Amino acid sequence: MRHSFQINSATVALFVMLAALGSAAAAGDWSRFRGPNGSGVSADAAPMPVHWSPTQNLKWKVALPGPGSSSPIIVGDKVFITCWSGYGTDRGNRAGNQSDLKRHLVCLDRNTGKTVWDKTVDPVLPEDNYGGMFAEHGYATHTPASDGERVYVFFGKTGALAFDLKGNQLWQTTVGTGSDRMGWGSGCSPILYKNLVIVTASPESGAMYALDKETGKEVWRAAADGFSGTWGTPVLVEVDANRTDLVIGVPYEIWAFNPDTGKLRWYCEALGTRSFCSSVVTDGKVVYAMGDQGSGSIAIKAGGEKDVTKSQVVWTGRDNNRIGTSVIVDGKLYFVSSGVATCVDAKTGTRIYQGRLGGGSTATAPDDEGPRRPPGRGPGGGGGGGRGGMGGQDYSSPVVADGKLYYVSRSGAAHVIKLGDTFEQLATNRVTEDAEDFSATPAVSNGALFIRSSKHLYCIAEGATSK
Repeated sequence: MRHSFQINSATVALFVMLAALGSAAAAGDWSRFRGPNGSGVSADAAPMPVHWSPTQNLKWKVALPGPGSSSPIIVGDKVFITCWSGYGTDRGNRAGNQSDLKRHLVCLDRNTGKTVWDKTVDPVLPEDNYGGMFAEHGYATHTPASDGERVYVFFGKTGALAFDLKGNQLWQTTVGTGSDRMGWGSGCSPILYKNLVIVTASPESGAMYALDKETGKEVWRAAADGFSGTWGTPVLVEVDANRTDLVIGVPYEIWAFNPDTGKLRWYCEALGTRSFCSSVVTDGKVVYAMGDQGSGSIAIKAGGEKDVTKSQVVWTGRDNNRIGTSVIVDGKLYFVSSGVATCVDAKTGTRIYQGRLGGGSTATAPDDEGPRRPPGRGPGGGGGGGRGGMGGQDYSSPVVADGKLYYVSRSGAAHVIKLGDTFEQLATNRVTEDAEDFSATPAVSNGALFIRSSKHLYCIAEGATSK
């Protein structure tokens, strides 16, 4: 067991009475990493494009102020995305001076791509040095989250911050300034629950924090050595009307917390890997997790108590998902790894199909090559890329909308797959022929697909003409 916890809950009691899971975000919004509860699945009824190119169905393309691996989020008529500039922006040149590093929270008009505002944040120094594996990761990896009234960002050592929708900074809170022992940086994105912003500060402090959305003050903190080596983002599982579990995968185990108090509710021994890179997913009753390096897969019934290793496991499997996170639709788990799309029966773990992606997917290394980079908001800053990507490893996760799965490789090849019992690839598309790094997971909103690279943000929609 790796879960010796320390809980700071001096102000927890004030928040237990708060109602409502979720937020004020409207239908059609994609308001956190991988959309609604991190599912990667859009419920929008609007038709989605199958084919696009630099001249077809590209609504707009906008240059960003710097690289980043975080995903865009959509709130009403606004798109929010984070970037960095000033230091470590070009893998081919000297990194520069850390004192010049700036983080950006950029707000764009979703209809035109026009920049509404661009707010910069000074770093807390010293930062991790740009170079080595960290160059695969960068300084803007955590995807923002929004409740429709504010935008919450996490910038690692620089802390968690809140902005209103006009770009006014409301608060900034430190959650530690430590570094990952492997030099990989951090990648967990914030999520929202009731009146809390939940931030997993794995390398910064080996802890998960709950912050008051209004003030940024700490409500609870759960610290454990087991958080080391964690890059996934947690999900919420509403077990019943009176209970919600906050679930995250960590090396060797899956953990579930009481999100009101930060106390550990249950744990399950699973997936023997020292670096848990993907995020767990849920269908509301069962939690699914996949590891890499041959660590396999697991399905665990939510709602247990203490050690559920022998009582709540539905199935275990041999599938591996490397960096990205799977999606679950109509009782099927879909994921993409090493250029291969796989579909698994969520009830049994039985593989339904595998199909190799055509049309220029990034080549990847064998499964036994050792620990890989953190997930899907995914590492990938740094201005490189191009056909074949940087380093050959894909980092984004698939998303689903309108009966189709969309997956973007690091080289920029965007694959469209029809959902179902057989592998059917509908198209492979590119928004550019230029050398750009595509490491972020796309966002979906009302028939539009938002794809982020190290240099640009692209909006794709059926019948659109590039502007």
